[in-house]
Amino acid sequence: MPQQWPASAIATRILDGFDDYREQFRQITNGGRERFEQAQWQEIQRAAAARIALYEECVSEVSERLRQAYPAEVLLDVAQWPLVKSAYIVLIDVRCDDELAETWFNSIFCGLFSHDQINDGCMFIHTTRPALRANAPAPLTRIYRPQGNIEQALRQIFEDYRFEVAYENVERDLARLIRQMRENLPDWVCKDPQLSIELFSSRLYRNKGAYLVGRINTRDEQWPLVIPLLHREGQGIQIDTLITDEAEVSIIFSFTRSYFMVRVGYPAEFVGFLKRILPGKHVAELYTSIGFYKHGKSEFYRALINHLATTDDKFIMAPGVRGMVMSVFTLTGFNTVFKIIKDRFAPSKNVDRATVIEKYRLVKRVDRVGRMADTQEFADFRFPKAKFEADCLAELLEVAPSTVEVDGDTVLIRHCWTERRMTPLNMYVENASEAQVREALDDYGLAIKQLAAANIFPGDMLLKNFGVTRHGRVVFYDYDEICFLTEVNFRHIPPPRYPEDEMACEPWYSVAPLDVFPEEFPPFLFADIKQRRMFSQLHGELYDADYWKSLQETIRAGKVIDVFPYRRKVEQVE
Repeated sequence: MPQQWPASAIATRILDGFDDYREQFRQITNGGRERFEQAQWQEIQRAAAARIALYEECVSEVSERLRQAYPAEVLLDVAQWPLVKSAYIVLIDVRCDDELAETWFNSIFCGLFSHDQINDGCMFIHTTRPALRANAPAPLTRIYRPQGNIEQALRQIFEDYRFEVAYENVERDLARLIRQMRENLPDWVCKDPQLSIELFSSRLYRNKGAYLVGRINTRDEQWPLVIPLLHREGQGIQIDTLITDEAEVSIIFSFTRSYFMVRVGYPAEFVGFLKRILPGKHVAELYTSIGFYKHGKSEFYRALINHLATTDDKFIMAPGVRGMVMSVFTLTGFNTVFKIIKDRFAPSKNVDRATVIEKYRLVKRVDRVGRMADTQEFADFRFPKAKFEADCLAELLEVAPSTVEVDGDTVLIRHCWTERRMTPLNMYVENASEAQVREALDDYGLAIKQLAAANIFPGDMLLKNFGVTRHGRVVFYDYDEICFLTEVNFRHIPPPRYPEDEMACEPWYSVAPLDVFPEEFPPFLFADIKQRRMFSQLHGELYDADYWKSLQETIRAGKVIDVFPYRRKVEQVE
């Protein structure tokens, strides 16, 4: 070993790589306004995918530069890495994105070393960042005080947040927003002389929308505030609606949505601001929602190990029908499921392990339109054996022995995904009232349609592969058969050649791997005749191949279909 081990130099190289990543992240993010103003909808989708891929690309580049700069016996001397960590802490202490820098360091370390070297001495399993920072700047917000004149305050807001493209009809939109504000808030709020409206200074961009995000404050109460803006090509910017309901705002920041593009100088402060608006959201989800999904993963992992350390909760098999490809387990008190790939699939599944992995990674890159659960991929999870119920561990070892191992008192999960836990739709409708069943099936149909609008075909559309969120939304979560809608060949069932054809065990027509016959959906999706009829009334067009073909034509023509993450309240005001 050299006389002086290069801890500071390695720490500096790691941080230089982080700076390069952050600059590229900023460049992609800061283009959000221009893409919105120019209605570059397809470019928005490409930019979102590029920003997600950027992190791993930059980590790989830095790891390779380190390997080239130092001999393996120097770089991979794990006993010296606590010195690198100490030097790195000194470098990031003055930064405003230091919590992200810790996660970056972890990624570099994991890229260089096998996961059995992970420990808090060499990396940041626990953060070293203070929860509250004495000298932290306040989040960059703008505060408006109506003093009884709501119209003037809103008018000033849209003057301050104007675009290069003109508003389509400010007077019409202001009248609608004032009406909605009075309808959605207690009568006294708009008259309160101490009323204030606080908005984050940067707009948030996602898909075809821009969003003003903040809160409405009185002396004793507050409400979240989101104002979505749409660009109607050839018409201008429309102020679409005003949202003050916490549940609706929570859905906009949901784990089922693509990540926002937003200029953020101080990520922790902005997340803290969002947390005050949405106290029910975990910070992991908020970091993820603004594109810092790797740090969201770090925050999730810290919450998980804290939960295991401070509760008696044990892993159990997740309720619901056992999957043919994935085995799913969970913790009763932790709102997450853990999914591992089985060693052997059911005969009806024509996929292999590599294909399943690629399908799940695809979900991270595409627009989830609020209808697919985001996932986090983990390798080499280690848990205490005592944290598993015996039957759960036995089943995992039986179905996935190549992924699940027991080493003394430790269970090693070599590869898994995590997702938000939901109530399986098939279980939900079994215990729901008729009105609830109708509402759930209606949203199930909307989920399928909105996925199709985003060029996603779920493949296996059985109710057991969809879940119901705490807000009552239906979300798809089983990805081993998804594909792009434009890859599917939707066909009508040809008429039988002879009367005997209809009685035959095999179809009288050829079926290629990507052929889909929507006419076959009703009995396949619904064993319950009443539910089948109800769904046919609600979304019968899904049984028609021509409906799917028309969507394909729209997507191939380059049109990005509107899918709104909120209930629209557009009214025409004279």
